[in-house]
Amino acid sequence: MARTVWDSTVGKKTVMAVSGLIMLLYLIAHMIGNLKIFFGAGEFNHYAHWLRTVGEPFMHYEWTLWLIRVVLVAAVVAHATSAYQLSRRDIRARPSKYVHKKPRASYATRTMRWGGIILGLFIVWHILDLTTGTVHSGGFQAGRPYQNVVDTFSTWYGNVIYIVAMLALGLHIRHGFWSAAQTLGAGSRTRDRALKTVADVLALLLTAGFIAVPVGVMTGVVS
Repeated sequence: MARTVWDSTVGKKTVMAVSGLIMLLYLIAHMIGNLKIFFGAGEFNHYAHWLRTVGEPFMHYEWTLWLIRVVLVAAVVAHATSAYQLSRRDIRARPSKYVHKKPRASYATRTMRWGGIILGLFIVWHILDLTTGTVHSGGFQAGRPYQNVVDTFSTWYGNVIYIVAMLALGLHIRHGFWSAAQTLGAGSRTRDRALKTVADVLALLLTAGFIAVPVGVMTGVVS
């Protein structure tokens, strides 16, 4: 039964919608946590430490954090796999070029695939930069996330990579939230305008919230 659902186009779109909403909820929480950097090193480092102790003593140190990571990895893999397979299925369904030009899609729609690739590459870089410290500039300091963030956004390339990725994220959310709502049956003639507004607001707030951190470092507000 599960395999039949997965093999269907509707099933893959549903997987994309659900996994996308899981990632969206994480992004909202992650953005709120990131903004704590504006309250100083003590507050931000304390928040980072708290993430590793959530659920104690029932959960062991970092268990909750690792559980969240596993769920996120599963969501990312399911989302990317579904998107790729749907794209391939769409190409196979129309092997020849259209005789008439299709109506021009929105900018967000036309950049969804490239946006997904950009975000995938960014996730890898972000982990190697601020989680493992593998590509971190200025000397990665375990247990000092505030200083590590400041180091990253004190470089021009760190700012460029992050801001470009967050702009791609905003476009992805704007189109993706709308698509997910339609797939899960939340759309209707009376709710469409409200859903589009929610998609726009979410995309704007998340993009601005994430970009505020590198801007804060560049302007000296965070140092």
